[in-house]
Amino acid sequence: MTGILDGRIAVITGASRGIGAAVARAFAREGAHVVLVARTVGALEELDDEIRAAGGSASLVPMDLTDYPAIDRLGAALHERYGKIDILVANGGMLGNLTPVHHYDPKLWEQVIATNLTANQRLIRSLDPLLRQSDAGRAIFVTADAASGEKPFWGAYAVSKAALEAMVRSYAAENVKSNIKANLLNPGATRTTLRATAYPGEDQASVKPPEYLVPLFLELASPDCRRNGDLVNA
Repeated sequence: MTGILDGRIAVITGASRGIGAAVARAFAREGAHVVLVARTVGALEELDDEIRAAGGSASLVPMDLTDYPAIDRLGAALHERYGKIDILVANGGMLGNLTPVHHYDPKLWEQVIATNLTANQRLIRSLDPLLRQSDAGRAIFVTADAASGEKPFWGAYAVSKAALEAMVRSYAAENVKSNIKANLLNPGATRTTLRATAYPGEDQASVKPPEYLVPLFLELASPDCRRNGDLVNA
């Protein structure tokens, strides 16, 4: 398949469903080889079948993002196989509980921070050398409205996304003279499992599907993208 991402290697976390799956399908249609990272093996295999049936190509990496040695192994394996990557879409994350901060279970708090923040730092650590081997490395990190800290009860999720935004802006500033462009994308209200969990009574048909976000991801992943350190709101 040929398109604006023809021949590029894209790593996508949280790829088995929702936003990650929509981005994977779109990137594959545009010619990228997509490396799909998620915990759910069955859903990854179904997505792989779908992409291949449409003429695209994919590799599957069943992995928990809090398995940090596995993230290191992923970078080593990608280096050995491809020598580079061109795009990172850091979409994987978890909600945790919607509860007052003073009631938050400490172990769950740590798990949310580990998944939404620390795992992304480990991805940067592992994949930055590969992005530097690309002629136009692009890193896209998915954030959320909750990062403002203005929503009550979003606790660990809000903290993790606020810290993620600070980290990505710092990473972008460190790369102003490199070939890497790092940006944040806030999907807003989008039809995902995470949102359905947070808003169980909401009519899912009333919020936009993940496919609505595809043009923004394509813009930020394009070799022609000049944004760096930006927060893009859908």
